[in-house]
Amino acid sequence: MTSNDVYKKVLRAISEEKGLKALHQRYQLKNAIMKMGPAGFAFENYIASILEYYDYHVLGVRSKISGKCAMHEIDLIGRKNDKKFLIECKYHSIRGAYVGLKESLYTHARFLDLQPKFSGEVIFCNTQVSNHAKKYAKCIGQQIFSWRYPGANGLEKIIEKYNLYPITILNLSKNELRIFSESNMMVAKDILRYDEKRISRITGISQKRIKNLQKLVEQIFNPQISI
Repeated sequence: MTSNDVYKKVLRAISEEKGLKALHQRYQLKNAIMKMGPAGFAFENYIASILEYYDYHVLGVRSKISGKCAMHEIDLIGRKNDKKFLIECKYHSIRGAYVGLKESLYTHARFLDLQPKFSGEVIFCNTQVSNHAKKYAKCIGQQIFSWRYPGANGLEKIIEKYNLYPITILNLSKNELRIFSESNMMVAKDILRYDEKRISRITGISQKRIKNLQKLVEQIFNPQISI
């Protein structure tokens, strides 16, 4: 039995238990992030939304900047402690994929070509990172935040600690995901900022659908609330 088979069986068992709907949603965290495809723009918007919890302030999204030798499109530009960082988002929609040495090398090459415009370089990814990439990144001072790395500051740890579950954990349609992404509402709790009428006006999604999504978000954060 593969790990994916075990995952499916556990998920099925949870779904069959009364009162565990919130746990069922939280258990799908990794899959929810993998639904942010296919181009990965939604993942970039999501990372931009959670960067403040890593003490970054986002200055730009998908910005085109001229380097010494080439023009570069930078996924995110972040500022931390008065220093500007080049931030690359590596998104994969397939289980088992990982960020390797090539991605780390590519990001560093961009960083070097754009000197002295940035003080540091960062990679965010939704999968695991190879040991070669970790070793190289550590050697050159490149920061990597990924699934289960680095330790207590891994992507899933920050999400769970601050309740930063992605909007895709609500099992949205592709059109709903596009709408929320364009509305800059990529964290599930974003839809609790306003009442269902205002969210409906912003997104064009029906009030009934928004209200049901809000109830689910509230239960995910507070399992004692029943739907």
